[in-house]
Amino acid sequence: MRPLSRTSPLPLYHQLKEELRSLVDDGALKPGDAVPSERELCARHHISRMTVSKAISTLVDEGVLYREQGKGTFVASPKPSCGFSQLSGFTENMEKAGLSHETRLLSFDIEEPSRQLQETLQLSPGNKVFNILRRRFVAGEPFSLEQVWLPVDRAPDLSATLLDGQSLYALLRGRYDVRLSYARQTVEPVLSSAFESGMLELKAETPVLLFCRVAYDARGEPVEYSKCVYRGVRFKYEMAFYV
Repeated sequence: MRPLSRTSPLPLYHQLKEELRSLVDDGALKPGDAVPSERELCARHHISRMTVSKAISTLVDEGVLYREQGKGTFVASPKPSCGFSQLSGFTENMEKAGLSHETRLLSFDIEEPSRQLQETLQLSPGNKVFNILRRRFVAGEPFSLEQVWLPVDRAPDLSATLLDGQSLYALLRGRYDVRLSYARQTVEPVLSSAFESGMLELKAETPVLLFCRVAYDARGEPVEYSKCVYRGVRFKYEMAFYV
């Protein structure tokens, strides 16, 4: 481990954090290995316990390290990478990535759309929407919280029983002959709400990623509007762009 520089504009805790991350990235510290104790790091770099604790806490928050009460701090397994290069659903994405996954249906309702939903989904007066809330798991850990609004006339007999444990996109294709062609999506960092924090097993107001998507069919008609909150502590998201 290289010595820290006291003339660098970078704070000492940040330098230490990057040094520890380099040891993990280079394989000098492998998943499950214990990292040097705070006392050892203080003595080695002649820095305060507070500085060391801040560096380690930051890496824990980023999912690089994890703590075990009474045992110490250890290197976490690499974050699974989840790709977003095609218009496909959660199930298809996880299967392509070779990751174990599970979906739990939290609620399934039919309701009157808000004005914003009417405009987004280009609904006629009187049209209703399905409001579907699902909790996603990857490798046994909470992964995302997804809410989808779908015009009822797109899938008239859709029910919680039909959807439970199934891919919505696969159902739309196979049962209702609704095929998605493209989507518009925004991504922004937000702080998790109390409900989202509980569902994703996060501390209150943890930074998360909010994906908002409108998916369209080949005729350019909107099929669904979704809002998905992704837990970033143990996973990373890969996007590919093609010319």
